[in-house]
Parts: sequence; C-alpha cells; structure tokens
Amino acid sequence: MQPASTLAHLLNRGLPRSPRARQLCAELAGRSLAIEARGLTRLRFASAGATLSCEASDEAADATVSGGPLSLIALLGAGPQAQLQSGAVTLSGDTELAQRFHELLGLLRPDAEEELALVLGDVPAHQLARAARQGLQWLGRLGRTGLANAAEYLGHERAHLVPRAEGEQFLRGVDAVREGVERAAARLDLLDRRHERA
Repeated sequence: MQPASTLAHLLNRGLPRSPRARQLCAELAGRSLAIEARGLTRLRFASAGATLSCEASDEAADATVSGGPLSLIALLGAGPQAQLQSGAVTLSGDTELAQRFHELLGLLRPDAEEELALVLGDVPAHQLARAARQGLQWLGRLGRTGLANAAEYLGHERAHLVPRAEGEQFLRGVDAVREGVERAAARLDLLDRRHERA
C-alpha cells in the first residue's frame, strides 16, 4: 500500500469517532488542500463528503500549504500563525478552507498507542508507548545536560563563551551605567535651562 493511501486509511478510520470531523468532511465535499514539503513530496487531500482521499499529486488544489518538513510538522501544534508569520510556511489559495482542513486533519490525527493496540493488543501497546515516552524524556534530558556541559566547558575551560553569571552581571552593569548617563544628561539639561532663564 502506498504511503499516501495508508495515511488516507488512517484518517478515514478516525472519522466515525468524531462528529465534528464528520461535519467538517461533509462541509468540505468537493474541496481540496495540497501540502507541499519542499524538495520532498506534495500530498493532495480531498473530501468526498463522507471520506477523505490523499494522494501524491501535482493536481491543482483549492488551497496549498508549502514549507520545509519541520515547519509543516510544527503546524500540527496549537496553530499555524507563528509559522505563517515567520515565513517558514506559505499559504496560497483559499485561506479559510485551509484553516478548516487544518482543523479536520487535527481531529483525525492518529493516536500511535491506539494504532499499536490494534496490532499488538492493549497492554503491550500501552507498555511500548510508555517506554517510548520515557525514552524521549530521557533523550530530552540528555540533550539539555549535554548542552549545559558544552556551554560550561566553552565558558569556563576554553573561555570561548562568557559564563551566564558573568554575562548577566555585565549586562546589569551596562544597564546601571546607561541609567546613570541618562540621569546625568537630565541634570545637565535642567542646569542648562536654569542658566538660560537666569
């Protein structure tokens, strides 16, 4: 089975579970959205009213979202505004339609644990998903620790970076000097005006 048709199958399997998704799918009947991962692929999603189709196609769509793969993945988060404002993702065509497709695809996003449960059973899928989450948390901690160690090494041992405490102290000093200069300028201005009046 092609990856695009596998994705369509996964999305359509979620339709019966969500009344809002069924409503959106019906409202979007005959409309289409293309998602283009620059340099990789272009997927065209279309609603037939009761189901969604997905195919790798260059056929025209009512709306097109294009960007790098990581930027497109970020669209699955809370909302597309940050990605669109930064220019990492571009949108052409019917923007309202693109937002409705975004909502629909968000509602139909497959749950990895649920999909594993269909193959492995509930208990093994839950244990595997928990292990994956713990592994990702461990990798996140490892990455943060590695970054902190590298910054400390470059700051203290090699002196290529300014240690955070010294940088903050320097910036506080700069702020204090700036405020002192502003106060002195204000006093000189006041003295100058008094001198002119005298």
